[in-house]
Amino acid sequence: MGKLREIRNDEVDLMLEWRNAPGVRKHMYNQSEIPKPAHIEWWERTKRKDDCLYYMYEDDQTPTGIVAFTSINRTQANSSWAFYAAPGAPRGTGSMMELLALDHAFGALGLHKLHCEVLSSNGAVVRLHEKFGFKIEGVFREQYLRDGDFIDIIRLGILRKEWETARPAIFTSLSRHRGKS
Repeated sequence: MGKLREIRNDEVDLMLEWRNAPGVRKHMYNQSEIPKPAHIEWWERTKRKDDCLYYMYEDDQTPTGIVAFTSINRTQANSSWAFYAAPGAPRGTGSMMELLALDHAFGALGLHKLHCEVLSSNGAVVRLHEKFGFKIEGVFREQYLRDGDFIDIIRLGILRKEWETARPAIFTSLSRHRGKS
């Protein structure tokens, strides 16, 4: 099943390597390659923020992805979130990270709602979120300029009660699928 854990200082370069991989960058707002000094500066700032938590997803003691909670609003009990898998991560890694992220959001973080934004060009992740119980809350039409074209941004959200309803079937399905691997 894997686990979420704190990111170690010796993994900052690994995060940058994954983030700069073309397959990851193509689904991000910023598609530019990030220079190492800028990444280090960002990480040092991010670690000090009260409204951001970043985790390493580890499966079988192998770092395999990043899960981030940002704009955490403890008063309103909501947060934005994002994730990305390492290039070459095993099939199903995104689903495992999503399961653990939702459990963490509605468990340890005590959130009422989790939300995210997905570029409309990333239909696979929109469908993955919907499979986990997320609802499309809106479309920011032609919100983002990329390569000379304006593209839509899909806003999705899930409430704690929706996750509690969806989780048992998703957990069973993922456990069954992993058992076949």
